Amino acid sequence: MWVPDKWADYALLDCSDGERLERWGRYTLVRPDPQVIWDTPRRHPGWTRPDARYIRSSTGGGAWSDHRLPAFWEIGYREYVFRVKPMNFKHTGLFPEQAANWDWLDGCIRNAGRPIQLLNLFAYTGGATIAAAMAGAEVCHVDAARGMVAHARENARASGAEALPIRWIVDDCRAFVAREIKRGRRYDAIVMDPPSFGRGPTGEVWKLEDDLYGFLSLCLGVLSDRPLCVLISSYTTGLALGVLSYVLQSVLGHRFGGRAQSDELGLRVESSGLMLSCGAAGRWVS
Repeated sequence: MWVPDKWADYALLDCSDGERLERWGRYTLVRPDPQVIWDTPRRHPGWTRPDARYIRSSTGGGAWSDHRLPAFWEIGYREYVFRVKPMNFKHTGLFPEQAANWDWLDGCIRNAGRPIQLLNLFAYTGGATIAAAMAGAEVCHVDAARGMVAHARENARASGAEALPIRWIVDDCRAFVAREIKRGRRYDAIVMDPPSFGRGPTGEVWKLEDDLYGFLSLCLGVLSDRPLCVLISSYTTGLALGVLSYVLQSVLGHRFGGRAQSDELGLRVESSGLMLSCGAAGRWVS
């Protein structure tokens, strides 16, 4: 399991009966997590009076209750600074387990020994974008949600990365890649965090299990002749862990060689010392 080990402003304090107890800077949140199927005693004092709790509705969605949070606040990981806030669907604008991928990406870029052009697709609020740019890469950040791109730019400013070479693109990722192929644009590294399910701008359906292989194959068209690395994150529980490795090696290995590996992304639970699985990632390096 890949687990980040440099968090000071985030901690997974405890988890039980479908919920996480977390510390985000100076605020304590309780959020639902369907992976937490155990019902262990809630001995941590933070359970009794969190600053906010997200409660799911029986009819879908949910809402924050016991709300004593500011509109946003900042937390840091290494030299990165992120603005977090209570958002819809239990989110805060950051997935802390992704820090394990930021560390890996930072190492790949710093050790490349050459300039790196990186394409970040389904880029959300820019954790990987900031990590790559601060490691020395030129980055193209693409997300279909204008609000998420604006949030990512705020994170870049907070991290002192706003002057670094980052292109901020609001677009459908598949359509953007197709246009980049026609324009002859090439990248040495690709990062993607595609949704499990979604709809494109004209109503086309995206389903990860059906579309990931084809989309990664399309992305071959924007890879340079000397690609450095490709990273895929996945939160689809229906995919077996090794599927990400197989897809990466099948698409990239026959042309560029290299090797692919995949593992769970996790967070250490302070109360038990155990690791909570929070998704998966596949990594290919040349």
